[in-house]
Order: sequence, then structure tokens, then C-alpha cells
Amino acid sequence: MGTYLNPGNSGFARIVKRDYVDKTEMISLVNDVIDTSDNLICVSRPRRFGKSYAAQMLCAYYDRNVDSDQLFQGFKISQEPSYRRFLNQYNVLYVDMTYVKPFCDDYRNITDYLSERITEELLEAYPALSASGELPSTLINAVQLCGRKFIMIIDEWDAPIRENPCAGKDYLEFLRSLFKSSGTTARIFSAVYMTGILPIKKDGSQSAISDFEEYTMLYPYQFAEYIGFTDLEVQELCKKKGADYNRMKQWYDGYVFSEIGAVYNPNSVMKALRYRDFHSYWTETSAAESLMDYITKPYTGLPKLIAELIGGIEVPLNPVGFANDLETFRSTDDVLTLLVHLGYLSYNSRRKVVCIPNEEIRREFSQAVRGVKHNETIKRLQESDQLFYDTIHGNEEAVAEQIEKIHREETAPLHYNRESSLRSVIKLAYYTYRDHYLQWEELPAGDGYADIVYLPKKDSDYPALVIELKWNQSAGGAIRQIQSRNYPEALKNFGGDILLVGISYDKNAPAGARKHSCRIVKSCR
Repeated sequence: MGTYLNPGNSGFARIVKRDYVDKTEMISLVNDVIDTSDNLICVSRPRRFGKSYAAQMLCAYYDRNVDSDQLFQGFKISQEPSYRRFLNQYNVLYVDMTYVKPFCDDYRNITDYLSERITEELLEAYPALSASGELPSTLINAVQLCGRKFIMIIDEWDAPIRENPCAGKDYLEFLRSLFKSSGTTARIFSAVYMTGILPIKKDGSQSAISDFEEYTMLYPYQFAEYIGFTDLEVQELCKKKGADYNRMKQWYDGYVFSEIGAVYNPNSVMKALRYRDFHSYWTETSAAESLMDYITKPYTGLPKLIAELIGGIEVPLNPVGFANDLETFRSTDDVLTLLVHLGYLSYNSRRKVVCIPNEEIRREFSQAVRGVKHNETIKRLQESDQLFYDTIHGNEEAVAEQIEKIHREETAPLHYNRESSLRSVIKLAYYTYRDHYLQWEELPAGDGYADIVYLPKKDSDYPALVIELKWNQSAGGAIRQIQSRNYPEALKNFGGDILLVGISYDKNAPAGARKHSCRIVKSCR
């Protein structure tokens, strides 16, 4: 077994020994395109979303130098019609781009290094091989000699582009030499599977390697259920391990794909089960790059969009035109698109909006935004912190003034009185809530739904807040609605104080004169 040629099945054998969630049916998707015009596959997903697990699985399945039948028995792929046909039938070329970095001068010599190492292993396996100075020609000779095409698997294909952009041009030329010519590719490869964080780099508006079928965090298509753990898989894991499914969903769910619904961060789910503790494991993954580097890009409107996202508001996104690297940014859309690929945001392809997916990532945003050296962001943080202080201490006039300010500044006149806009005003105003609270929107309670509820975290001694923003009635009327519909009933198991916050304004007043009023009372339970 070689490092790059036919690496064997030991990697996957190690993976399945411990709480493996069966993703082997993904192999059938690759089997379906073997020796077709769609046999070049690139699947991108964030770090710690199982990319290397999938690569090791494919190596074990296709490598002709091992017998993996017993390894796959009992898994879903063993029941597929194509299972026997392709099992251990190919020479496999496997390259983990993060592994080779120390051996090729920080990727500066990556093309020469890979060509030499792969050629060396081919010559060792086939001494009669005629080696050319060009790797594609050597591979063609190898196919002719042994009568078998290759399955090539490239893990973290985009690492050279992410970690040393200066080396990216030569590296892309190397990939072009292997995969750009359909004639050459068809003679060498039965299938190619690449995985990385970023989609394939673009030259202008076109992909640098245009023949690859791409499956991304924006559009995963049939690979969606293999990006992370599905909701059913997490339910089964929680049942097996005796874990709290609802808390697991709150912490690690939120990546939603139209094809299958909810998807969870698999690394975080497994760690939560292993350590029996829910918190942010994201910071332990060396996740891509610093979030702060991106949310502080100097684009007009970006601080407002970040504040909306942190406040739990969905933000429109147009991902078209993103250059698929960490350097080329032309707009807020480019920044947000990158954050989708890095796993910091979830994209709804049907409604074309993004949001922060779950509690784990919300904490990352909250921590990052506290370190931002940006006057507008700092001002927003200070105002939100002060609003919480004023609310908790019953400073009704100050609360009304701040809500009025946010309502005036952040809501277009046409949407001023929309119910959804009023909820957005509350979420923007209280957007630093994650320091001490969990936020619930339209929480089923009593005889209706509470607009916004802030429930203190377990380590906080803050009171719970039930907030209603209304028009054309008094703030006291908003309080009476909370009481008459028994909204505090939703918090009956909360042991601390509950504050009812009613905010109102006259929607018929002229623009700029819609003075807000506030009442804050303690709930009598």
C-alpha cells in the first residue's frame, strides 16, 4: 500500500469502530457516474463536516489491493445493486492536500512534488511502466499497461488556494493538466471525487476546471444528506446515548437544505454525545479563518447586516459572482457567501436568505463582534447593552426612546407597521441578548403567541422578558394583552422573575413623530 497509490482501507476501518453514522450510500452516487461525462465530482463543505471520513470510505471501497467486503457488510451500500460491480476494482490515487503542505515548501512546489511522488509509487507498483516528464502522460501509460483506469480522490482540494494564494496559479494549472481536457481525463479516470471548503476557483465568471459537477453549501443537491447528520440520524443518536434531542437541535441544527431539511454539524454532535455537554466546539476546530476578519470588511451596510443576523433576522443573499477564494471581495454578498461556505451562515436556496444556524455559531458571532474595532458596531453594542440595563431596571422612558430610534432608523417607511418589521425592531434593539439570554420568537403561550421572549441562560440571574410592540393602543394595553392571553404561561417552569414589556406608538402620526411609549411590569404568577 502506498501513500498516494492504493492507500488501502485501514483509515475507514478505524472510523467505523466507534459510533459510525452510516453514510455509505454516498458511494452509490459515485458509482452512478463512473465512466460517464459526469464523473468529475467536487463536494464542498465546512471543516469538521466529515470530508475526510468520506474520502477514506471511498478509498476503502475502490482500492483494488484490499478486500473490503467484510468491512462494508451491514452498511447500507452493501444492499445497493452496484455494490459488487465496483467493489475493490480500481487503482486509487488519493491525495490529502493538507498532508503534503510540509513537503512542498508551503505549496510553492506542489506540482513538482506530487508529480514526482505519484510517479515514484507507480514505478514501484509497475516496474515496466514508461514514465514521462508529465504526470498525465505517465498515467495514460499506466492505464495502458495494467488495463485499469484510476479513481482519484483529492481531500481538501482547496487548501493550497486558502493557505498560500501565491501558489494557487501553478496549482490550478496542475489540476487543469489532469482534468481540463475531456479526452485526457476519459483515458485516465473512471471517476474523480474532490472535497474542500470552497467551490472551484473561478477565472473571471467561469470555473477554472469547468468540467466538474459541484455540490456546495449553497446547492448540495443529491449530496445534501451526506453533508452532515440528518434530523433522523440525530434523533437516533440521542435515543441511543440518552441525550437531550431538543438541546442538541438548538445547539447544532440549522443548516437547512430543500432536498432533505435539517442538517447538523456532525463533529459537534459527536463531541456533545461523547462529553455529555452542550457548548461551542467550533472554536476547537481551527475553523477556516477568523470570523472577525470577514465581518469587518469595509462595505457599506455590512455592520447593519451582521447586527440583523445576530439579532436572529434573516438577510437576503445573492451568491452569484463570488470568486471562490478568501481574498476577492466586491460586496457584502461576497462576504456573506463565504460565510455560508465556511459554515457560519445557513442559506435557504428557496427564499434566497441567510441566517445564523444555531446556538454554537451564534456564540461565535457574539464573541467576534465584541472584538470588532468599528465605530458603528461598537455603538450598536453599547446601545443594546444599555437597553437591556434599562429594561431590567424599569427605565420605561429610556426603553421607549431606544426602541423608537431603532424603529425609525432601521425600518423603511413602507414596512413601518408590518408585524414582521416590528419583531425585527425588537431583535435589532436587543441584539446582544446572547450574552445572557436565549431568544424565542412567536413562542406558543397561553391563548396565543408571544412576539419575542428572552429566557435567561442557566448561569444567569437575569429576569425573563416577554416583549410586545403594538400600534394604536397604549403601552398598558400591550401589557394587558400579554396578561389576558396568559403569555407567561410558556415560562411556568422558569423559576426566576418575569418582566412584561409593552411598547406602543400611534401609527397614524406623521413620519418622524410616532412617539413610542413603554410599560414594564413584573408578572404575578
